[in-house]
Amino acid sequence: MKFAVRAVAFAGLALCAAGAFAQKGETVKIAWIDPLSGLMAPVGSNQLKSFQFFAEKFSQKNPAGVKFEVIGLDNKLSPAESLNALKTAMDQGVRYITQGNGSSVAGALIEAVNKHNERNPGKEVIFLNHSAVDPDFTNSKCSYWHFRFDADTSMKIEAMTTFMKDDKDIKKVYLFNQNYSHGQQVAKFAKENLARKRPDVQIVGEDLHPLAQVRDFAPYIAKIKASGADTVITGNWGSDLALLVKAANEGGYNGKFYTYYTGVTGTPTALGTTGAGRVFQIAYAHYNMGGDMTKWMAEFKTKYNDDFYTGSVISIYGALSEAMAKAKSTDPVKVAAALEGLKYNNFNGEVEIRKADHQLQQPLYMTVWQKADKKYPYSPENTTMTLAPVKEFPSYVSSTPTSCQMKRPG
Repeated sequence: MKFAVRAVAFAGLALCAAGAFAQKGETVKIAWIDPLSGLMAPVGSNQLKSFQFFAEKFSQKNPAGVKFEVIGLDNKLSPAESLNALKTAMDQGVRYITQGNGSSVAGALIEAVNKHNERNPGKEVIFLNHSAVDPDFTNSKCSYWHFRFDADTSMKIEAMTTFMKDDKDIKKVYLFNQNYSHGQQVAKFAKENLARKRPDVQIVGEDLHPLAQVRDFAPYIAKIKASGADTVITGNWGSDLALLVKAANEGGYNGKFYTYYTGVTGTPTALGTTGAGRVFQIAYAHYNMGGDMTKWMAEFKTKYNDDFYTGSVISIYGALSEAMAKAKSTDPVKVAAALEGLKYNNFNGEVEIRKADHQLQQPLYMTVWQKADKKYPYSPENTTMTLAPVKEFPSYVSSTPTSCQMKRPG
């Protein structure tokens, strides 16, 4: 399928007292705060390269006529380290930050940005959330200064369970997740949605394990097998998913996996040629989107010998480009106002930043792990396999209600 993608700008510079306006040739900055060390470093490294790649790509052309660069700051997947990184960025005059690996980190950053902006009028900062999917961030903990470009867990589970309800082979489900807000929310929404859509399905087990600490998942796989589960639902990502599927392969577990992050660094290699037809991913993008995405992914692969998979990078740049052009400014206060309710053409069609809670409304795709072929040729990590789309859920299907009571400036 072909999708129109508008050129992108992005902003983040210290403003003079009179304010700032987007100018041709101006260089603006964004601080990327995510892990570059520890077990999740491969994911962080990939995403930093993704932000840098599109910084270069879209500096060539954007409506505001700006150049932009990315400042990478290693947060070691720690909320405390992230707050230090935020201070470092703000001390350098950066007014836009992005983060996404770990909702515990995102929660700390939202709170810190709220406090900073309240205490420092004229020096406001915007938080562009690329991947942290705890629904609370656009519900009870929603913030005027926070914009999310991934689909939250309530949206993903809504689409996932809509797909699962028609599979009568699913009878016994095991919930396996990381023990922090994200994993807890995956389990919570999975139970609620399955009870509503498939009350006949049994939840035969549930585990929450430490984030980015487990190196051997074999004991967990033994528990899953012993439970009789034919299906596992997991929000695991990075090494926690790659090592889980590796243990499943080695332990002979042949059930289905319904995941968020099969396409992310390490997991394709862990799966290899196994799991065909049994491993599913729900996401706002996939490896075989077509259009400009095919060209960009090929360029990324050639440049970095790595796979591009964090499509929210493009979504962020697209939104900022449109908002800065609309606001005629790089001032975060004016850009935030322009982002609210913004509709624009993205790689996955027309999308909208919902004004009520700043959650991007976008289609979701269910894909399945299978052999790459002429129709779906992209093979992550040179596995000869791919994630092939089997069902698209338009924005109106994947959208979920919000309870956000947003406090707006003034």
